[in-house]
Amino acid sequence: MNHPSKMEYGDVLGGRYVIERKIGEGGMSCVYLAGDLKLPGQKWAVKESVSELGMHRTVEDEASLLIKLSHPRLPRIVDFFKPDPDGYTYLVMDYIEGMTLERYFRTSRSKIGADFIVRLADQLLEVLGYLHEHDPQVIFRDLKPSNIMLTEQLEVRLIDFGIARSFKQESGEDTVKLGTVGFAAPEQYGGRQSDARSDLYGLGALLLYLCTGGNFTEWIPGVERHIRGDLPRGLVPIIRKLLQYAPEDRYPSAKEARQAVDKAARPALPAPSASRSMMAGTLVAAALGASAGVGTTHSCIALAYFLAKHYRRVAVAEMGSQSSAFSRIQEIAEGGRASAGSGRKFEIDGIHFWRQTGRAEVISLLGGSYDAVVLDLGVYRNSERLEEFLRADVPLIVGSGAEWRQHELLALSRLLADHHQPHRLYALPLAGPDALERVRKLLDTDKVYTLPLQLDPFELTSPSEQAFRHMFRHIIAEPEPRKRRFRFLRQ
Repeated sequence: MNHPSKMEYGDVLGGRYVIERKIGEGGMSCVYLAGDLKLPGQKWAVKESVSELGMHRTVEDEASLLIKLSHPRLPRIVDFFKPDPDGYTYLVMDYIEGMTLERYFRTSRSKIGADFIVRLADQLLEVLGYLHEHDPQVIFRDLKPSNIMLTEQLEVRLIDFGIARSFKQESGEDTVKLGTVGFAAPEQYGGRQSDARSDLYGLGALLLYLCTGGNFTEWIPGVERHIRGDLPRGLVPIIRKLLQYAPEDRYPSAKEARQAVDKAARPALPAPSASRSMMAGTLVAAALGASAGVGTTHSCIALAYFLAKHYRRVAVAEMGSQSSAFSRIQEIAEGGRASAGSGRKFEIDGIHFWRQTGRAEVISLLGGSYDAVVLDLGVYRNSERLEEFLRADVPLIVGSGAEWRQHELLALSRLLADHHQPHRLYALPLAGPDALERVRKLLDTDKVYTLPLQLDPFELTSPSEQAFRHMFRHIIAEPEPRKRRFRFLRQ
């Protein structure tokens, strides 16, 4: 930093945030890890920045804008402290565990696969699309490896909004020309105002950097000879288009660039008719309830029994420490012997049940121990469990087919509209044909299915099996016989 950092171990910011250690610094900012006096155990990242006297109003305006952003690939900005007499400001945001793309690339360069680069491009275009479509539009302007965090599951998070700004239509050029040399668009250095296409240039520079072993960030004559040969063939012209000098020659929006990436990657993906049970990896189905009382947990258990006919090792996990349904099931399964000290994993008919499962345990569940996992995410209340839903191979929304409750499904569908999930399904327990057609028209999708009456979720009936088989017809293979040992109702 050109200015020394002010906070030290043990300092308390705003009477609440206790500084524990410095976790990063660069340019005019420093980031600390902080505890929370009001929420014991909660960790935050506190970003300390220095601004010139004339920039204080701009810094406050931008902070106010960032606090209003809400997206799974962005840290929540939960608090802001205005410039002090020395010009120091503080942003308090989510602390994201993981490593930066810069560090990941430096330490694992030989292990970065072409599929990772494609997924990275897709995730970045997803969050850039959100920022660019926000009102007012937000331009990130510094899309470099050190500003991108990767979680343990290699999910993207943008972490540094030090020079992000709202787009001002009337402005001819940027007041302050900022950005990292090599990754910033040409217009960020003078003559024009940066806009959404500037971020697309930054993405192109980032992708070229990854695809050439860190050697190039600009499209110069002969650079194509240095691009790795295992990329999807259509990705190279996309990178070249993103790196056009004139903004008008690039993609007009992140949405159109994302569509191009998706099309380029599609030939490398398995055909829709391929049997997932014959492929490597764990099939993950995640169920999210549109509201309470629609039968999300009931449907998850029935789905687990259906998948157990097709996969050898199946688990169903109850997400959230406040959930209680699986505790009751465990008591019944263990003859009333289960107690607070009992293990949170128990087995019924060869299926593993995990009660009150945290995110850290979910990671281990998906690490290859099981062939298929069903995540019971409960009722959608906020974005706490949204990441698991967005990552799932089969994202399933459970809702009511009743006409007076259809607004619940519509509201949740609109909340998720910005997230590209071509395999998202909707399940309507006990809904009739009329309700099915009404909801399909309401949501404008034919991926809405009814689930028939099944009093005992541990006893998969023939109609339920047929319904699940129809829903999963492009994913699973033919079933193998499985013995039944547990009856819920008789217990």
